[in-house]
Amino acid sequence: MKFSEMLYKRPDVNAYINRVNKLIEKVKNAKSYEEQLSAHKEFTALSDKISSMSTIAHIRNTMNTEDDFYDREKDFFDENSPLIENSTAEFYRAFVSSDYRKQLEEKLGKLLFENAELELKAIDPVIIPDLQEENRLVSEYIKLIASAQLDFDGKKLNLSQLRLYMESPDRKTRKDAYKKRTEFFEENKVKLDDIYDKLVNVRTNMAKKLGFENYVELGYIRMGRNCYGPKEVSAFREQVKKHMVPLSKKLNEKQRERLGLKKLTFIDSLLYFKDGNPKPKGTPEEIFKAGQKMYGELSSETSEFFRFMLENELLDCLSRKGKASGGYMTYIPDYKSPFIFANFNGTSGDIDVLTHEAGHALNGYLAKNIEISEYRTATMETCEVHSMSMEFFTIPWMKMFFGDRVEEYKYMHLASAINFIPYGCAVDEFQHEVYMNPDMTPNERKNLWKRIESEYQPDLDYEDDPFFGNGGRWQAQTHIYSAPFYYIDYCLAQTCALQFRNLMSEDYKAAWEKYLSFSKKAGTMTFTELLKTSKLRSPMDEGCVRDVCKGSEEAIEQIEI
Repeated sequence: MKFSEMLYKRPDVNAYINRVNKLIEKVKNAKSYEEQLSAHKEFTALSDKISSMSTIAHIRNTMNTEDDFYDREKDFFDENSPLIENSTAEFYRAFVSSDYRKQLEEKLGKLLFENAELELKAIDPVIIPDLQEENRLVSEYIKLIASAQLDFDGKKLNLSQLRLYMESPDRKTRKDAYKKRTEFFEENKVKLDDIYDKLVNVRTNMAKKLGFENYVELGYIRMGRNCYGPKEVSAFREQVKKHMVPLSKKLNEKQRERLGLKKLTFIDSLLYFKDGNPKPKGTPEEIFKAGQKMYGELSSETSEFFRFMLENELLDCLSRKGKASGGYMTYIPDYKSPFIFANFNGTSGDIDVLTHEAGHALNGYLAKNIEISEYRTATMETCEVHSMSMEFFTIPWMKMFFGDRVEEYKYMHLASAINFIPYGCAVDEFQHEVYMNPDMTPNERKNLWKRIESEYQPDLDYEDDPFFGNGGRWQAQTHIYSAPFYYIDYCLAQTCALQFRNLMSEDYKAAWEKYLSFSKKAGTMTFTELLKTSKLRSPMDEGCVRDVCKGSEEAIEQIEI
């Protein structure tokens, strides 16, 4: 069904909770495990319905943050989703306590129960007001960022649209664009600090109410991390400092030489070539048509998937006034439909959206018929492997988008993938420090960011920028506000994607089959188990980052630019 035809109706939350309560009683009073399986099936259908309404409302709100109706629906779900989550938790609390658990595990798998028990540690009626406040604050941040209307080049631009000018080959234009972005953040720095202060406070309160020392452990549980913890992530970050940071510095020096600059500063970071970065050719319609050809040739699975997306209006990629910034893929259970949201801005990032978000969406499409709904979605780092690896698997088709500048795009894409990981690790280490020390002032957090940033990006120069140069860069990173501890998932996944890239150079077809198998398994295994089935190394294993850097450096040196 086309997205525009999908009906939205505000759910009756009280009716939902009452129905779930009846299913809980059915589980508790069951005389056989078959009765409990039946209750689980009913619960899945009920949960899918309310999730579909929530997702449709979210999509339509982000498509137009100025739409009063869906703005009210967003507020409705901000207020009521904690109640829904608590009701869901109560069902699983009864389900995992079943006297027939052994038989249920034989039918549904042990992982479902292990994940449920983990998630139950993160929910309790006592934190419902805190969850509601967290939702409200995150929405306030997203709306604040989306409100940017910047006068530039005779136009009104949002932050996504400004990026085109931040990549301009003309250094003055770049500098002016960065200055315009800084002005917005400077004007709103008090609000940004206030929102984050409140978020740290409410998350810390939740953690303490649930019996945790601080939010770090709770944050990991909320991210669904079921096979590693902060210790393993810290070891990964140390590998990045040792091996990836020096490689990134080397690439930055080559960038400085290509641009003919005495010194590379942050306003040059997005520009890889003196005459400008390669940009996709054609209108958005032509880009989508080329995308259909690309996915049509890649495999039968991708051909079917992308045709489904286009025919059902499941891509909203054009930037416009009032549209939320950023991009995402989400899934509408009742319609078995992935949805891709993005903001095209005329840069190569538009093609990265077509590949990255499509990697997420392909996984949603491939996993839609997994019978047990809890396994249709994997943990976040696994999901990011789907998307980041797709960026590399589609490289053979990039000539359709970049023409005679395709080699430059290949270089830029691989170099930016390498450069990203140190930044992503800085975001992660920053959040660990913040939530272990929740009483820090805004200035202390900014000083903390400057210290951490200097370890991961030691050659970064902000010139005289009053906001980003004073430790404010992290406040432009949505995930830090909306999804704490998410960002390391991108780093872990990028390390896996670079492994897939190295495998592709040896045998593309075999690498693709491994990727397809990895994606089809979705959430049926833990992250580290999935990697083993595809013969990939865990990024947290000693030596993995070193070897990935070696293969990536060799690859980038072979690109002819």
